[in-house]
Amino acid sequence: MKKKYLIKTQYGSFEAVFEPETDMGGYVVVARTVHGAISWGKNLTHAKKMIIEAIEGAIEAKVIMDAVTEGNVRFTSRAKRIPAFA
Repeated sequence: MKKKYLIKTQYGSFEAVFEPETDMGGYVVVARTVHGAISWGKNLTHAKKMIIEAIEGAIEAKVIMDAVTEGNVRFTSRAKRIPAFA
């Protein structure tokens, strides 16, 4: 049975739909008003934490992409790279 909760994030509150996942267990969760905000959690509490991260990440990615599109942010090949550790 699907459950709906209002999820509070640093960017506001969003309705999320939690649905039991029959194959893996836990819950699949979607915030339909935030494009790309979908997650999974091993239980309801974990799923709530995970959808908060998904919502905030989707919003932050949108802000960055809009800034790039508008020319306010630019990525170059000379940008410093983080070294990979073996």
